Amino acid sequence: MNDFDFISALNAFNEKYLPKILIFLLVFVVGSLIVKLLLKLIRKIIDKSKIERTVITFFFSILKIVLYLIVVMTALSTIGVNVSSIITTFAAAAITAGLALQESLGNVASGVVILISKPFVAGDILEFEGIKGYVRSIRVFSTQIHTFDNKIVNIPNSRLTANNVTNCTGQTNRRINLSYTVGYDDDIDLVRKIILDLAKSDERVLKDPEPKVYVDKYLDSGIQIVAWVWVEPDDYYGVYYMMQENVLKEFKKNGVTIPYPHIQLVKE
Repeated sequence: MNDFDFISALNAFNEKYLPKILIFLLVFVVGSLIVKLLLKLIRKIIDKSKIERTVITFFFSILKIVLYLIVVMTALSTIGVNVSSIITTFAAAAITAGLALQESLGNVASGVVILISKPFVAGDILEFEGIKGYVRSIRVFSTQIHTFDNKIVNIPNSRLTANNVTNCTGQTNRRINLSYTVGYDDDIDLVRKIILDLAKSDERVLKDPEPKVYVDKYLDSGIQIVAWVWVEPDDYYGVYYMMQENVLKEFKKNGVTIPYPHIQLVKE
């Protein structure tokens, strides 16, 4: 009797649900194949464009999710499932989840803003809240920075859109601002010549705009000299530290005074 009941139930199940399951699988498989072909075609078209790679990766992943959701909904609709109620349920769940995950959704929205407005792209050098390094990748929730001391820092996208970010590679060249203090009795023309000769001897220093040296301020202990040197962004720190070291050596070699604060004790 039990065997008879089981077989009857199985036959009833097969008769009622098996055709729907097969239709669902058929529609899903065919839909998935169409999605794969469509994504492959879109990828080929996009790869020939000049769109930033990070933007392509970001939106391609979203497009893939959307297309597969459409396939699933279409397959469910084909077998008579009320898709409208499912969509309504998902929408309600999405609103509830959205309220609980406002910060995460804010990061996603900020990531979209970054990718569209392009204040920076992968490979740019950024300065942000004391962090300096290359943009490694722009992700859904955060931007990854590879710092100059070989650390990986993940910064939430919402912080990058809400605060000031310095893009050091936004232009084709970058100016190095150097400052030196020399004594009042030193030869300013000699000081200028030393700095300019050192700058022009380095091939990384650009000829246009050419290096400049000016008298900036009259301090209590000496005269402040400023120098402007233009380089390509990747050469910034190399030239900066080269100038700092070699200017000091040349000043000492040529007898240029480098004043420093000191206290004189007088005996009574």
